[in-house]
Amino acid sequence: MFTGIVESLGEVITTRKEGTNLVISVQSSLAPELKIDQSVAHNGVCLTVTAIQENSYEIVAVAETLQKTNLGQLAPGQKVNLERAMAFNGRIDGHLVQGHVDSVGECISKTAQDGSWLYRFRFPTAFAALVVEKGSLCVNGVSLTVFDVTHNECSVAIIPYTYQHTNLSAISAGSTVNLEFDILGKYVQRQLQVTALHPA
Repeated sequence: MFTGIVESLGEVITTRKEGTNLVISVQSSLAPELKIDQSVAHNGVCLTVTAIQENSYEIVAVAETLQKTNLGQLAPGQKVNLERAMAFNGRIDGHLVQGHVDSVGECISKTAQDGSWLYRFRFPTAFAALVVEKGSLCVNGVSLTVFDVTHNECSVAIIPYTYQHTNLSAISAGSTVNLEFDILGKYVQRQLQVTALHPA
């Protein structure tokens, strides 16, 4: 479980295919603190650390992950948002994030404003019920508050700190982003579906 508050930016060193899997080597200041089998969110995707070097480590993305996320587009030199799993005795500064990306979305506009940046994202209509005005959406692993919500679009505003310390600064119109929708909304939606199918 994560919170959507990015701890660090990592840099992709190499990627290589092993069967249908993609092995990604990441350089990060977090590497010396990691352990093999530890979970780390990469652009919002929960992946297991499989090998550790002095200042880098490896993760493996399976075919299902590559189909549903933007990790297959990663190339050496690209930055990735990193967050280690949350400690349950700490504060949740963002919102509850599983690291299980639901879908990719598309940035359709990016506008620099006086002291912030305004992004507009498009998401699949199948998830429309899970995006609510002033609700939370995890974009590339970053917990953000959405507004101006329509059936398949929403806006977010990025403050300078987030812009400088995440890879959202590299996102522009046409970019693909990982989206994870609010887990609480998913449970409510599922309960309503089950109740409709099997009324008491």
